[in-house]
Amino acid sequence: MAEAINSYFIINEERKGTELFNDNLTKDGKSLYEVIRVINGVPLFLENHLDRLYNSAKITNLKIGYGLEEIDCVIRKLINYNDVHNGNVKIVFNYKENGEFNNFLAYFINHSYPTIEQYENGVPVIFYHGERSNPNAKVINLSFREQVDREIKKNNVYEAILVDRDGNITEGSKSNIFMVQGNEVLTAPMEAVLPGITRQAIIDLCIDLGLKVSEKKINFNNIQQIDGLFISGTSPKVLPINKIDETNFRSSSNKVILSIMEAYNSNIENYVKANKDNI
Repeated sequence: MAEAINSYFIINEERKGTELFNDNLTKDGKSLYEVIRVINGVPLFLENHLDRLYNSAKITNLKIGYGLEEIDCVIRKLINYNDVHNGNVKIVFNYKENGEFNNFLAYFINHSYPTIEQYENGVPVIFYHGERSNPNAKVINLSFREQVDREIKKNNVYEAILVDRDGNITEGSKSNIFMVQGNEVLTAPMEAVLPGITRQAIIDLCIDLGLKVSEKKINFNNIQQIDGLFISGTSPKVLPINKIDETNFRSSSNKVILSIMEAYNSNIENYVKANKDNI
């Protein structure tokens, strides 16, 4: 089944029916990508996503021949073509093996947002001992993704939390992770993770809430010292963790986590309202 859903996708600014979409368009060669959540027709935190995209290109020595306004225009055309105002949009810049630009694609993909019950009760996750070769760049890596997905499915959990070769917790396979100890919010150092858009928004909100935020290495063997945890990302937003492997947590009732969830949801509402006129 092709990754693109709904009626249309865009390739090099040309609209095409999704029946013509071929996954090899993004799998062949090298691909940089972003997944952007659309709420009420507004691409959420679009500027931040595109800043990260340009940073990924810089890290990987690839060139993106489109400016911010051009990419913004393509995404909004995609929303209008499909008349879909809520969902996840994926933008991909694909290159040949020699680094020469090939295609720019934009399309809707399937999404799975947490249920109300999962926000209220938290979700189970596992530790996965593995690390990305270049965590700061958002590059498609099918082999790593498939390995982690197999473990997630095998253990019937929501996400896998990556642990590096030194035993330190880095990030989720599709998310970032935060840990709470008292009134302190802990997360892995920037150099060890993908600089998540939601991650940075949460750090800023924590500071506004008067919470101490520390970027430090936390060994997975010391996880029982943590009061609560949550993952963050485009689809999950702020999602409490109730279990890692065999260790249980009361994250969904942790006052610090609840305050962060409320502040982040308010941040989204304010962003959508402020950008509604741009649709």
